[in-house]
Amino acid sequence: MTKIYQHSGTHLFLLFWKASHAVMRYDQAGINNAGFSSLTDFAVLEVLLHKGSLPVNTIGEKVLLTSGSITTAVDRLERKGLVKREKSELDRRVVLVHLSESGRELITKAFAEHAANLDQLFEVFNDEERAQFAKLCRKLGGYAEKMTQ
Repeated sequence: MTKIYQHSGTHLFLLFWKASHAVMRYDQAGINNAGFSSLTDFAVLEVLLHKGSLPVNTIGEKVLLTSGSITTAVDRLERKGLVKREKSELDRRVVLVHLSESGRELITKAFAEHAANLDQLFEVFNDEERAQFAKLCRKLGGYAEKMTQ
């Protein structure tokens, strides 16, 4: 059996993987407590809250969903009365997704709780560590993206 050396690529990946799963479980619990059954529903509403009305495919790109998955998610949110689809006034071929009033109320409250939960989680880092963490994440993500092109 091959030994995994401390600070090797394999060791660092395992640390990152375990930490990311723990953070996602923490985040998912908060999202569930805010009344959402899925991260997808929360993410779609959050994008609309912060970016405004968008075409379905653009929302999918922003929340990392395929065209089929984002269509299903928007259909589900529309049935719940949280979003509405309307043709763009500028280009009638484009269908924009808007937050409904009830969707805006729900995501505004839920996002405030979500942000507070994440601020609490990252209190484990001081300001310098936060800046270093952000820099290292951007560096690793950019390098991994470059390596897959």
